[in-house]
Amino acid sequence: MSHLLLTVPIGLISLGVVTFVSAIVHIALGVVVPIAWLLSGPLVFNRRVETAIAQRMFGMRRPSPEEARRLDAVWEQVTRRAGVDRENYELWVQERAELNATAAAGHIVAVTRHALDRLSNTRLAAVLAHELGHHVGGHTWAAMLADWYAMPARVAGRLILALIVFLFGVRNKAGFACGGCLTLMIGWFLFNLTVVQGMWWLVVPVTVAPLLVAWLHRHAEFKADAYAVGLGFGEALEDVLQREGRGEGAAAWPPGTPAPPMPAAPMPAAPMPAPPMPAPPMPAPPTAAPPDRTPSAPRSAHANVEARLRNVRLVMSGQLRR
Repeated sequence: MSHLLLTVPIGLISLGVVTFVSAIVHIALGVVVPIAWLLSGPLVFNRRVETAIAQRMFGMRRPSPEEARRLDAVWEQVTRRAGVDRENYELWVQERAELNATAAAGHIVAVTRHALDRLSNTRLAAVLAHELGHHVGGHTWAAMLADWYAMPARVAGRLILALIVFLFGVRNKAGFACGGCLTLMIGWFLFNLTVVQGMWWLVVPVTVAPLLVAWLHRHAEFKADAYAVGLGFGEALEDVLQREGRGEGAAAWPPGTPAPPMPAAPMPAAPMPAPPMPAPPMPAPPTAAPPDRTPSAPRSAHANVEARLRNVRLVMSGQLRR
């Protein structure tokens, strides 16, 4: 809910963009299209729409029969410990050269092919438990809705920025003059909106929101780690993060190998609140695989490995004290 509230100001700007563009085409569309756009948000949770987003925007694919057998066996262990219906989620695969998994849309959990090849079943279960934590915590649907309603404003902003860069890039007097005039117009518009019109309540939150959203993303990573620890995958997750921090891949695991029984887990304990720790995105370990050009998945960037390790150990120590 915090994520959605932070998106309200930029969502209002998106509404203005949609209304303006629609009204240019036809005055009647300036009313119909914005209403339809506002009502279109829940469509991102439709299974068919999710499938299209996963395939076309994030380069995900359905697992092969061999991959599906192994993923189903591991996923059954994770969902049974969590007490959730495994059929509520779909498992997909990304052809990416990194040790990672992604919670996408409302019902999709995607694991990279590299993770399938390099992780044992217990470590793979820890990674999947982390992504399940994102779904259970509502992080994925909130991020999807926020991105959807912010998209028109972001597209408009990028187009304006690209136009300014282009005008200054032509390197002639006309280009510099047009680029300078456009920059001054934007500056005057923002000054008029903020100071003269007194709409600072809209401009300031739009400026600050990206920083707060980035903090929420890091906090969501810590919460998802804590959820995996609460399911009994703390040591396995700690091992994956340690290897990630050292830039090492886990021992290769033959695809299609049946999943052995995992050690019994203690009753899931309520995860301790994780302290926010600013950190850059989690890097992928070095690999000899060819360069990966698949679009990145939504919200797949992870907090710094060292910060996540500290958080995992903090939650595990809290469980031991209890």
